[in-house]
Amino acid sequence: MSSRKKLIAGNWKMNKTSADAVALVQEIVAEVGRVTETEIVVCPPFTALECVGKKLEGSTVKLGAQNMHPEASGAYTGEISAGMLRSIFATHVILGHSERRTYFHETDQFINQKVLVALKNQLKPILCVGETLAERESGSTLKVVQTQVEACLEGVSKELATSVVIAYEPVWAIGTGKVATTAQAQEVHAFIRSLLIKLFGDAVAQKIRILYGGSMKPANAPELLAQKDIDGGLIGGAALETRSFVDLVNAAVAAG
Repeated sequence: MSSRKKLIAGNWKMNKTSADAVALVQEIVAEVGRVTETEIVVCPPFTALECVGKKLEGSTVKLGAQNMHPEASGAYTGEISAGMLRSIFATHVILGHSERRTYFHETDQFINQKVLVALKNQLKPILCVGETLAERESGSTLKVVQTQVEACLEGVSKELATSVVIAYEPVWAIGTGKVATTAQAQEVHAFIRSLLIKLFGDAVAQKIRILYGGSMKPANAPELLAQKDIDGGLIGGAALETRSFVDLVNAAVAAG
């Protein structure tokens, strides 16, 4: 039994108008808005952050964003700063998602800047790492993950490290319906934990949560969440529908 509280975070990606987002979050809050055994975060698109945040007031569900820019303000058309997110009471921000790395060519160094700025602004980064299918098939999964973890956490202090959440997302299992086997997922999670021990020491590393982010669904969640180093899930498709998201939260509560 881990002392780390499980975390289920819903990444809504580019889905849901403000009205749709409010409807979804009202249903989620009605079902699990009083849950304290597991931490719950919803990450709507930027246009829905404020209205969703208002519906979360008085519940235990937290508000997260899907991205942010490292600069505080300025000529960065289309970007959002950490201060803007804090002003609407966001507590978490997803950084380095594979879709940002792939489509928008974000580097580990750029993601590292974001991680440091998020922490400075009391935002908890959900830092995504993971390998592509080609990288897995060539046997370089652990090397790729190590490079990403070390580069993206460069300069993070021991004191702030426990505010970081790591999300391991094998890129080949995102939205494809393919899932890493439980053993594959646990192997990488344990490896990430070993890297965190080297970076921050055992006491700090044991407090950092590592989520699985590759097509976790109610059917496979209990087995994944039972693993020693899997502390929750970063949920994509299953977070867009109340029933499946609530089932995942309940699976995390049951797994302790």
